[in-house]
Parts: sequence; structure tokens; C-alpha cells
Amino acid sequence: MSAAPDHSPTFSRLSLTDRLSLAAPYLLVPVLVVIGFLAIGAPSSWLTLTVSGLAMGMMIFIMASGLTLVFGLMDVINFGHGAFISLGAFMGVSVLFWLSAWTDAPSLVLNVAAVLLAILAAMVFTGVIGWAFERVIVRPVYGSHLKQILVTVGGLIVLEQAIHVIWGAEEIYLNRPEALRGSITFGASALERYRILAVVVGLAIFVAMRLVLRRTKIGLIVRAGVQNGEMVEALGYRLKLVFIGVFIAGSALAGLGGVMWALYEQVITAGMGENMMILIFIVVIIGGLGSIEGAFIGALLVGLLQNYVAFLEPKVALISNIGLMTAILLWRPQGMMPVVKAK
Repeated sequence: MSAAPDHSPTFSRLSLTDRLSLAAPYLLVPVLVVIGFLAIGAPSSWLTLTVSGLAMGMMIFIMASGLTLVFGLMDVINFGHGAFISLGAFMGVSVLFWLSAWTDAPSLVLNVAAVLLAILAAMVFTGVIGWAFERVIVRPVYGSHLKQILVTVGGLIVLEQAIHVIWGAEEIYLNRPEALRGSITFGASALERYRILAVVVGLAIFVAMRLVLRRTKIGLIVRAGVQNGEMVEALGYRLKLVFIGVFIAGSALAGLGGVMWALYEQVITAGMGENMMILIFIVVIIGGLGSIEGAFIGALLVGLLQNYVAFLEPKVALISNIGLMTAILLWRPQGMMPVVKAK
């Protein structure tokens, strides 16, 4: 995986131009935040929009992180990922309705416990569905992107119709737990409690993924599999089992993202995951295939830009992220921090 610039001997031997090139993606978010401050002018509005953009970016990252692993390691274009987001949202919301006594109680402990149980149920549910999806739909089409697109779009449609059968075709509205409603006043700014929580959860997921990928044996195998799968198999590791584990983890992360996004929007539909796939693919592409750091930076850029532009020029907000993707790919055609596979 791509790593942040450090002070290792290899990095220290690089020229100044090369160092700046490596560091450039990490500077994009701070630069965008400063540009947003200068363009908006009012500090209170800027702070509110920045927190909202970070929260949105964190939730998009959670949903995109699983896909970038699957795409980067397994070379699978999985449009069914959107269905896992919707399934996670419906399962999580069902648990929250079941625990309504906890969510309506004026107790932070009970509220957080209800959300955590909803997230756990959604991740387990979508992880199991992801396992079945990989075995039945994805496994026969490894190595063929066209077939992958066709069969995973078909799987997406089937799973969405299954949601209609189980939960109905109507939109489902929900209220956030009592402790996560309302805002915290910070000077002249009003910061929603739930958006602050979303930022914390997104950061926790990012840190956890980095630790797993960089500090554990399974993370080493995954990263080595991205770089050179044949070598990993030659060393005796069963890379196919790693593929299955990565697919299940990616599906579970989609379920987690679905619960977070449902609480953010406070309404869920069978097509909500499908609607998010455009933003998710933008994040995966501009971040660089297989790069968690790239997806993280890309998601923050998407979230912040969406909020800033919607405030300044609402009509332009519809094309702002397409413009961002175009600019990034003109600068770096393989994305900001692509994982380079061995040939």
C-alpha cells in the first residue's frame, strides 16, 4: 500500500522535486480547507460546512474502503457493492427500531450501545451476503471485467428486489438516537452531534485499517498479494482464501457505511447504495486502486468540495466532483496514490 512520506534513508535520498511529488496528495485537503475559508469568508459558516464535509467524506470513505481493497487486490469491479450498503442500512435500522426503548432514552450509554449493536448486526449480515455473492456470482468471472460488470449489476438488481420483498418498497424514515440529535454550539457555529460522531468513527476505521494492513501478518499478505500474487502463492499462502476474506471484509464495511449513511440522511431506500456508487467509484479512482490512504484523501476531498460548492454555487455542485476527478486524473492518470503491481 502507498505510505505517507517518512524520513527513511530511501526517502531522504530523493530529490526535492520527488519529495514534493510524494507529499502533494497529503497537502490537497489542507489546501482545499484554506481555499474554502477564503471563498466563504464567514468563519462560522466555514466551520459548519467543514465539519459537515468531513463527516460526509468519512462516511464515503467507509463505504469506498471495502471496494478499493476488492478492486485493488482482486481486480474485481463489483457494482453489487451498492446493494451491500442498502442491506446494511436496512438491517441496522431494523435493529434500531427493535431497540427503540434504548434509542429514545435520554442516556448516551444506551444510545451508543444501540448504534453499536445495529452496526454489528449490519456488518455480520452483509459479510455473510458478501461471502455468498463472491462464491456464486463473482468467482466464475474472475479475470473478465466486462462479465464482472454484467453479473454484479444483475446481482445488485436481485438484492434490491429482495429488499423490496423483505422490507417493502416504501421509504423508511428514522430518527437518530436521543443523544445524537441536535447540535453543539461553538461560537457562532452550530455543529451537529451526529456529524462529529461520523468524523470520529471514520478516523477510527481508517486508523484500524492502516494498523491491520501494516502491523499484522494478514495485512502483510494482503499487501504482498496486491504487489505480486504469484510470489505469495509460491511461498505457500492460500491467496484465494485471502481474496474471500477481503471480499467479506469489504462487504461488511459497506454495511457499516450503510448504517452511518442511513443515520446521516434519516431515510433509507433500496436504491440508496446504488445512488452512492458514483461517488464511491470517483473516490476509488482518484485515490488510486488498492490505496486506503488514497481513498481516504479522495473521500475527504469529495465531501469538502461538495459542501463548499453547494454553499457558494448550488448549481455547480452537481458537477463539482466530476470536475475534481477530471483534474486529478489529468494530474495523475493512475490516481493520487496508486498501488503499483509487479509485472
